[in-house]
Amino acid sequence: MSTDTAAITRLPQILEAQKCAASEQGTPSADVRRARLQKMIDLLVRFHKPLTEAMDADFGGRLVGYSIMNDILGSITSLKHTRDSFESWMEDEERPPYPPYDQLGAKAYVQYQPKGSVGIIGTWNAPLFTLLSPLACALGAGNRAILKPSEIVPQTAQVLADAVAEMFDPTEVAVVTGGPDVADAFTSLPFDHLVFTGSTEVGKLVMANAAKNLVPVTLELGGKSPTIVGRSADLDAAANKIAIAKATNSGQICVSPDVVYVPREHLDSFVGALEKSYATLLPTITDNPDVVAVVSDRHLARVEALVADAHDRGVLIVATPVDESAEFDGDRKRPLRIVVSPPADSKIMQEEIFGPAVILLPYDQTEDVIADINSRPKPLALYYFGTDPAEQQAVLTRTFSGGVTVNDIMMHPGMHDAPFGGIGASGMGHYHGREGFLEFSHARTVFEAPEHDPRAEWGMLPPYGEGFLTAMEAQVTP
Repeated sequence: MSTDTAAITRLPQILEAQKCAASEQGTPSADVRRARLQKMIDLLVRFHKPLTEAMDADFGGRLVGYSIMNDILGSITSLKHTRDSFESWMEDEERPPYPPYDQLGAKAYVQYQPKGSVGIIGTWNAPLFTLLSPLACALGAGNRAILKPSEIVPQTAQVLADAVAEMFDPTEVAVVTGGPDVADAFTSLPFDHLVFTGSTEVGKLVMANAAKNLVPVTLELGGKSPTIVGRSADLDAAANKIAIAKATNSGQICVSPDVVYVPREHLDSFVGALEKSYATLLPTITDNPDVVAVVSDRHLARVEALVADAHDRGVLIVATPVDESAEFDGDRKRPLRIVVSPPADSKIMQEEIFGPAVILLPYDQTEDVIADINSRPKPLALYYFGTDPAEQQAVLTRTFSGGVTVNDIMMHPGMHDAPFGGIGASGMGHYHGREGFLEFSHARTVFEAPEHDPRAEWGMLPPYGEGFLTAMEAQVTP
């Protein structure tokens, strides 16, 4: 029996065991939830070295310090924030009963119950964070969970699976590994909630599978996150922030800026500023341990094809720090390619880049930028650089995106006490903070009736008297 076949066979058994345990044990107390969150924190502390070494091996070059910062510390921070906050979130929320029962001693409140078992499918670019950050909210809400890491980072997936198996009862948290067939089986199961991080196209398949069992979904997808450089912006500072973002994980981040709108009269100087800033961060590419490799040959070929299509169309492409794009055996590190003003129908304008390339588009009026952004699918992130309050307000009120960072890049996803998620083609639902707790909770309304029910003496029950219609009509008021 193949590994994937074995995982597909085990999956329904694990889910059924979690559902049975939840039924037998009831809603977990605050102490139980806190212990589960702490256990996951302890796991990351204990296994952080083999996990980061596995990520380095899977990428073919990923700085261990970056993996600690992004995946280990990012996950620990999410877990700790939930651990230290969830008890106030889980309290019943009192609501006023409607009249006249509010005067007769009735009570009403909203009770936040765990949904049950949550399935979480992570992605390769942040292989721990995309699993464990939503898991923090799921555990804080009292759920159990099954995690499915990306098959593109198999060594990381296996280390995580082994660590979870050692430290957790599978009725609390379990990990299954495997490829697309496992993912298809996973998303077809009757979970109580599904979380998926990945591409929009695969997100549609996940949602279609979930619909078979009416399973609610949280989809964190992506898109061509636009960046607007206003005329009031410090161009050098904006270029530096964008360079930092594109150097981070070699642009392999779902909120990495894809399209940068630059005032037409500043385009040439901005190209130079971006080129210089990136070269300052990463003065060399090959054999530079600070450069994260593109995760696989297939993903590298996809990014190179986007750039090649633009090149074939005669588009200006500036490589920084130097053009080291010649292929080397086993090398997937590349310079940043700045693609200047590609045509709208070019491949790089149609697909999310998710790699070491960025588009610069010149503009004349902010109105044109807003219109162009609104003509595209709603992105996961949007960025604005500038000090013009009216322009900033126009951008914030007339565009849509999952989140926004002003005068920097990729800062809002780090807010652990604010929701992170997409809208439209960039996803639905969110995690982080209380909103994440609510995402994985069922809000159940409870109404406690008063001892006395006056409806009969008021003529509100059959047999209705002559005054019933009059009394009802008297309440039809504007």
